Amino acid sequence: MGIPHSRVTALLRENEEHQCPEHPETCVQIRAMADLPTRFGEYQVVAFWNNSDRKEHAAFVHGDVYDGSEVAVRLHSECLTGDAIGSLRCDCRDQLIESLEKIGRMDRGIVLYLRQEGRGIGFTNKVRAYQLQDAGLDTVEANEVLGFRPDERDYGVAAHMLKSLHVRSIRILTNNPNKVRDLERHGVVIVGRMPLEIPPNDFNRPYLETKRRKMGHLLDLEQADDLHDYPNGTTR
Repeated sequence: MGIPHSRVTALLRENEEHQCPEHPETCVQIRAMADLPTRFGEYQVVAFWNNSDRKEHAAFVHGDVYDGSEVAVRLHSECLTGDAIGSLRCDCRDQLIESLEKIGRMDRGIVLYLRQEGRGIGFTNKVRAYQLQDAGLDTVEANEVLGFRPDERDYGVAAHMLKSLHVRSIRILTNNPNKVRDLERHGVVIVGRMPLEIPPNDFNRPYLETKRRKMGHLLDLEQADDLHDYPNGTTR
């Protein structure tokens, strides 16, 4: 069972008049909620609006997380090439599926789907970064050549999304210590971290190695020797 429908109605009513006098620069509102049966279990989908980046972010909620403590949460940034097309250049789709499967087996949890394509640089610049990587640069170097930091994402909106759902504290599914620090900076209480490691394939191993070596991600890439085969002969 998810958030009870009576509580959903109250949340929507609460957000109709929602204001953020303390932090008016980042005001997040729940605009719609509905049941969403999925192949990963019973979820509810929550549509958010905000005045910061003015993008429509989403939460996929499993179980009743309202007023919850130690709620399992995955912050997943949009990746069109990975999530929708199954690109092997990254591990995004596998992380999304793994998160939905894990949380679907729990009593409750949330996957926040954030519209921060390409670590926040946007789709076109992400493809430009791919071009530079094809020429030999790693992901950090490609972003810097384009005039960006290695990671342009900010999790202030995500923190407010959790607050809108009245989540008290979370256990976060991530390998990225910077994500933990940024959420805590925005007031999220994090009581634990759950790793979300995906074995590398032949195409994304350099990408994952760069995340480990240059961005501090907590990854054990040696697990690649125990992998399954993809249908096309590459490894997962």
